[in-house]
Amino acid sequence: MTLNLSVKDQEMLKGAHGPATKMAMSILVRMAEVSGAKELLDISGAHIDSTVYIGDAGLEYAERLASLGAKVAVPTTLNVSGVDEHHWKEWAVPPLWAKQAHRQMVAYQSMGTIPTWTCAPYQTEMRPSFGQQIAWGESNAIVFANSVIGARTERYPDMFDVCCAITGRAPAIGLHLTENRAGKILLKLEGVSAELQASDDFYPVLGHYLGKISLDRIPVIEGMSIVPDDDQLKALGAAAASSGAVALFHMVGVTPEAPTVEAAFQGNTPEETIIVDMEILRQARRELTHADDARLDMVVLGSPHFSMAEYKTLAKLVEGKKKHKDVKFLVTSSRAMTQLAQQAGFLEAVQAFGAQITVDTCILTTPMLPKEIRFLMTNSAKFAYYAPGLLDKRIAFSSLADCVTSAVKGEIVRDETLWKG
Repeated sequence: MTLNLSVKDQEMLKGAHGPATKMAMSILVRMAEVSGAKELLDISGAHIDSTVYIGDAGLEYAERLASLGAKVAVPTTLNVSGVDEHHWKEWAVPPLWAKQAHRQMVAYQSMGTIPTWTCAPYQTEMRPSFGQQIAWGESNAIVFANSVIGARTERYPDMFDVCCAITGRAPAIGLHLTENRAGKILLKLEGVSAELQASDDFYPVLGHYLGKISLDRIPVIEGMSIVPDDDQLKALGAAAASSGAVALFHMVGVTPEAPTVEAAFQGNTPEETIIVDMEILRQARRELTHADDARLDMVVLGSPHFSMAEYKTLAKLVEGKKKHKDVKFLVTSSRAMTQLAQQAGFLEAVQAFGAQITVDTCILTTPMLPKEIRFLMTNSAKFAYYAPGLLDKRIAFSSLADCVTSAVKGEIVRDETLWKG
């Protein structure tokens, strides 16, 4: 299949727009050919995931582009870095790691990007709009943009995302195209109470199951009796993108491309219909806990990054309380959300409780935890899914309220009331 390039595409490929753009376009063209694209399309925004320092190769790539004078062609946000450059010494981060991660931050920031340093760019003023063509990396950001906002992006991998940002172009394939955004499988909720649907721990559990059953197929969810908020949908999408490869889901009556079941499937018949009942959900919830006792060393929140609304909720839960002296309590977020939370007065109660806050990075991607911290608790299915393998830790999953209660008591406590129905 021949890839048709515009006159400007050909100019970029030949080096008329500088060596960095030539390098980026050569990679973009090769990737487009491999994926079977017929042409490239314009994007109006990008989010670069390859900001995360994971080794010398990624750093060398970023600094190579920077040395060639790379500049992004569209508004471009930056994903988490490999280090909280202001607070890394409070943790077990090796100095060499911090130095290398900071170099990578400097390289990407030199390209004219917006230094958001967050895995949740949809929380910033750079949130895209419905139908906007973008090139985003970071799995939770991709699924949120496609599903909740109705913007259009493929799952862009590290080092390719920045090529799209520099050229302002992307392959015209996959979820960029309307015909590829139709639902494939139908999940019907049955016997799930409105009270459970309103709880924050329902969405990570549903997302975990969604990813496992869907893999890379587009799921359609029917049977919601409430309208979830952004943070609940964020948790669902992040979980589904972790346990599976979900880049787009439709929720009937909630997400913008699914006013009806028919619209979500674009008039097609579902390949499969699955009844999701309480027993399925309880099993999915059990899978997110990898600890077999009540021991607790640390509570971890903010995977994906904490929003202003989550800071507000947490502040109310911890007001007038103190965490147990033997339990660490960590919140990860962006510098922007944390500054806003401070201005709104939410941080005072959170820090008085004994919580520590780290910004600009992710506990899954920076070596910040000492070895003696073994037993963790979280309200994030994404964190619960990845932490055993990436961090070699034992994880317990539950609601935000249970995380606070457990931190106060010094051991894992979970309220099972809503899950017994």
